[in-house]
Amino acid sequence: MTHSKIAYVFPGQGSQAVGMGQDIYSRFPSAKAVYDIADEALGFSLSGLCFEGPEEELTKTINVQPAVMITSLAYLNAAREQAGDNLPPPDFMAGHSLGLYTALAAAEALSLTDAVKLVRERGRLMYEAGQSQPGSMMAVVGADNAVVDDLCRTTGVQVSNLNSPGQVVVSGTLADLDEFTKQAGARGIRRMISLKVSGAFHSRLMQPAAEGLKKAVNQCQLRTPKFPVISNVTAEVLGSTGDIKSELIGQITSCVLWQKSVENMAAAGVSSFYEIGHGQVLSGLIKRIKPDLQIIHAADLIKVAS
Repeated sequence: MTHSKIAYVFPGQGSQAVGMGQDIYSRFPSAKAVYDIADEALGFSLSGLCFEGPEEELTKTINVQPAVMITSLAYLNAAREQAGDNLPPPDFMAGHSLGLYTALAAAEALSLTDAVKLVRERGRLMYEAGQSQPGSMMAVVGADNAVVDDLCRTTGVQVSNLNSPGQVVVSGTLADLDEFTKQAGARGIRRMISLKVSGAFHSRLMQPAAEGLKKAVNQCQLRTPKFPVISNVTAEVLGSTGDIKSELIGQITSCVLWQKSVENMAAAGVSSFYEIGHGQVLSGLIKRIKPDLQIIHAADLIKVAS
């Protein structure tokens, strides 16, 4: 009988809200420990920002990245504490953009202290790169990928996320995105959604951030992951600490191959995906990629088990 494999997947920066994690913080000591360690590592109350806001502070890139990561890790601990053996260990872990860092911390390739400091520095560097070279991101819905690629060549924007069939995200300068919008409209593309971000993430405009991130990554102690972690850049397993280092530095300017990551895990036998964190963004993408896959959310698992 073939073993039905499972994967844990962790959301990225777009998954946040004031109050996230507060319930599990109060109910599960293992979840509270994640926030306490992060607060001590950063020297301020990130937990308070998660639970009470204000929203304009929480949504700043420098804050929201570590906030989303520790909330996801707290959900993982809460699910393990509540469900025990009913939560099977993963055959793979993966995360979307920022979620890759969460996956590496969950797989113990990074300590929680190193991970939260690194992610906050990543957020700072990405914000500063966005200030020095202003840009943004836009979701393009329902378009053929070949048409989007052609539009990128003629406008100078880049594909920054390949999320699911019919959902591509592009990044570029504000002027280039305006030109992309005009040309896309002329080509019959009707659904284009501007994203609330502080820069053209996962594009060449983040190159200054990559330089700073290289220094930060080199200061972290990387270990071999306890579970296979999927790369955003190649959609393959990160096989060594050297691969992880290259991934973390290269990922910030590279396209996130989320659709291919899910397809590769499914091809390797994964039939169940556990989305672990606040929100259900990845669940929606996975359903569009492979409608027959089972999706379980950590928050529902905790509710069901309680």
